Amino acid sequence: MSHSNSPLTARQPSLALAACLLAAALAGCGSGTAAAGGAGPAAPAPASKTSHSAAAGGQAPVPAQSNPPGDIPDTTVYVTYQATGGHLKVKVPEGWSRASTSAGATFTSNLNSIKLTWMPMTGPPTVSSARSTTVPALRAGALAFRLQAVRSVSLPGGPAVEVIYQVNSAPNPVTGRQYRLVIERFVFYRNGHGAVLSLSSAVGSDNVDPWRIVSESFRWA
Repeated sequence: MSHSNSPLTARQPSLALAACLLAAALAGCGSGTAAAGGAGPAAPAPASKTSHSAAAGGQAPVPAQSNPPGDIPDTTVYVTYQATGGHLKVKVPEGWSRASTSAGATFTSNLNSIKLTWMPMTGPPTVSSARSTTVPALRAGALAFRLQAVRSVSLPGGPAVEVIYQVNSAPNPVTGRQYRLVIERFVFYRNGHGAVLSLSSAVGSDNVDPWRIVSESFRWA
C-alpha cells in the first residue's frame, strides 16, 4: 500500500470502498451492480425454457403480409403418399421436401406445409373434445395462438373434426423474421386408429383449392 501525506480521515472513504470491492469479488459479484449485502446477480434460467415460455405465452401476433410467398401454383402435380404404418394415404404436391418419423410425415415448400400423423385413439373426436382438450394443448405450445373455428366436417375419407387457427411462425434462424400462419387441422378416426392432417400456409396465401385437393384425398388404406 502506498503512503500519502493526506490525513487518515481523508483516506477512510477510499479504504471503505476498497474493502467493499474486495468483499464483492470474494462473493462472486463481477458486475459491480449487486445490491447492498454482497449478493451477486441471480443465475439466468436455462435459455430453452425461458424463450419457449415467453414466446408461447406472451408473443403478439405478427402482421400478415400483403403478398406473402408460398401460393401453390395451379399447375402443381399431386402424387399419392401412402403411410403403411398408419394405414392411410393422401395426395401431396410433387417435389416437396419430406421428413418422416415412425408416426408421421411432413411435406414442406416455402411457407407451406402438410403434416400427417397417426396414433391409437379410443374413440372418434368431437367438437366438444376438441374445444376442451385439443385447443388448450395447441394454445400452450404455439406462438401467439388465435382460434378461428372448431367444426365437424364430412369429407370423402370420412367424418372429421376441423380446427382452424392462426399462429406466428418460428423465427428465421438467420434473419429472425416471422410470418403469420393459418393452419387447418383435421382429425379422422376409424376402428381405434386416429389420424391428424394439418395444412399450414401464410395468412393471405391463396391456397384454398390446393388444400381442398389434399384434404379431400385423405383415405384409410
